[in-house]
Amino acid sequence: MSPLSWYQLVAALLLGIGLYGVVSRKTLIGMLIGVELMLNGAGMSMVASAQLTPMDGVLGQLGTLFVMGLAAAEATLVLAIVLVVARRFGNARCDTVSELKG
Repeated sequence: MSPLSWYQLVAALLLGIGLYGVVSRKTLIGMLIGVELMLNGAGMSMVASAQLTPMDGVLGQLGTLFVMGLAAAEATLVLAIVLVVARRFGNARCDTVSELKG
């Protein structure tokens, strides 16, 4: 197997672990960690593809920096939402938030 295939395999593994984390976790923080793993897998795939193909490597690095910026903004917003949910409901579990009043 070529080095690109190995990197793509690891990136797909990160994507799968992140997807499993989002689906199986009950807390919002656990779901956030799963989403971050998926974004890291996407970034790794972009950098590996850019560096190990004839494509310009700078484009892959810029794309990955964009993904990392989105991940940081997303993490900031989600943590603020988790803080508000934890203060309002007493915990940060998804099933508590999804229940309606009355």
